[in-house]
Amino acid sequence: MAQSYQALAQACRYLYEEKRSTFTAILTPVESREDAMAVLNKIRQAHPGASHYCWAYIVGSAQQPKLVAFSDDGEPSGTAGKPILNVLTHRQVGNCLAVVVRTFGGVKLGAGGLVRAYGASVSQAVDIATLRQVVPQQSLKIDAPFAYEQKIRLALNEQQATLEDVAYAEGVSLSVCLAEDRVAALIDHIRLLTSGQASVDQSPEGNT
Repeated sequence: MAQSYQALAQACRYLYEEKRSTFTAILTPVESREDAMAVLNKIRQAHPGASHYCWAYIVGSAQQPKLVAFSDDGEPSGTAGKPILNVLTHRQVGNCLAVVVRTFGGVKLGAGGLVRAYGASVSQAVDIATLRQVVPQQSLKIDAPFAYEQKIRLALNEQQATLEDVAYAEGVSLSVCLAEDRVAALIDHIRLLTSGQASVDQSPEGNT
């Protein structure tokens, strides 16, 4: 079962300078590769003429990510994208794209200097970032005889489930969403309340 995790709540940036080179770290919340690439393109357009646009992103939990990617964007291999990713991982910042826009100041930093500069710029951006706790959710569809609707609604309230839709046909059908770690207890409760007459469908596409 997926555990709750820390994620970036809103965009922020930090300007880091090293030997006349500037490293602007821009952190942006993302939930897919498409989100990340769209943001990266906007940053490139907003900062024309920069030397490099190095980046890394984590979608999902930093400890158990759904997606991870990074790019050195022309810097020596291993000196930019991976250090950026390492900061996000170690600081446990999920659902985050970190882009570091570098403008070369005329003094070469060497591989070690680049690693430190890219890592430091993102780390200090994380220092000022607003983070939030994400609780993975599960969607369920509950079908039951009409007579049990009120009891099921009370059970939903007890487990802090959100009722998203109700439909009536031969019985009542309730579409709900709740924290993954409460699903098992809710299902057991409903089966007990209805003497096994209710069915519960766990819908994978409803997970977050």
